[in-house]
Amino acid sequence: MALSLNKAPDLARRRVGRALDETGLLCVTLLEGLRRTWDLRQWWGEFVEQCWFLARVTSVPVMLIAVPLGATISLQVGDIARQLGAQSGTGALLTAAMIQQVAPLAAALLVSGVGGSAITADMGARNIRDELAAMEVMGINPIHRLVTPRLWAASMVSGLLCSVVILAGVIGGYYFNVIQQGVSPGAFFDGATTLLQFSDLMITLFKAWVFGFIAAAVACYMGMNCDYGPVGVGRAVNRAVVVTSIVVFATNYILTMIYQVLFPPRF
Repeated sequence: MALSLNKAPDLARRRVGRALDETGLLCVTLLEGLRRTWDLRQWWGEFVEQCWFLARVTSVPVMLIAVPLGATISLQVGDIARQLGAQSGTGALLTAAMIQQVAPLAAALLVSGVGGSAITADMGARNIRDELAAMEVMGINPIHRLVTPRLWAASMVSGLLCSVVILAGVIGGYYFNVIQQGVSPGAFFDGATTLLQFSDLMITLFKAWVFGFIAAAVACYMGMNCDYGPVGVGRAVNRAVVVTSIVVFATNYILTMIYQVLFPPRF
């Protein structure tokens, strides 16, 4: 019993050390992928292909998610606002929630869950077939050739998806708030502009852009360092989605806190 208690701190230290090592290697992969961004000729073709792939697999799911999200927020907020006699403020609360928090997180989670899992599986398959090692033997840096275009493609598609989430969510909220609950369209859209600033949209797009980088970096790192065999690739895909979700929510909290200090909310 005493021996097992003595081993517990050592096991915890090893796990913490391993987590820190993997975090450092992930940051190295991200920075190395950005280092040769200027060499467009090496990755432009792959970038266009990845943009098309990510947009194709995420555009329909993001709309199917955004419309119910906007409708749910509208129904909940509208019911509370009706009890308080402030139904005209539903549009403001819905639009502020969609733009400031829901849109970038939904876009990032979709890029991670749909596109990021495919990126991890692709990189893992290349790893177990020794394609990455073969590229290094031929003097080609696999990070510059494969990771760089995926980083920029995921960030661009994430920003575009963020705009789609906002539009689809507001449309869903408009339908349930105006048509179902009887709020006038003028009051809905007039209230939507009361709580928002132009900087809110800019920080939302910036968040989505950063979250796209995070999703692609984690997916590429997990795939390039997976265990050999199909089981290793499957575990890498699972870890990539989980780690991306954790990092995205932590980063969202940090960016939101900094933004609210620099640009206090308007009432």
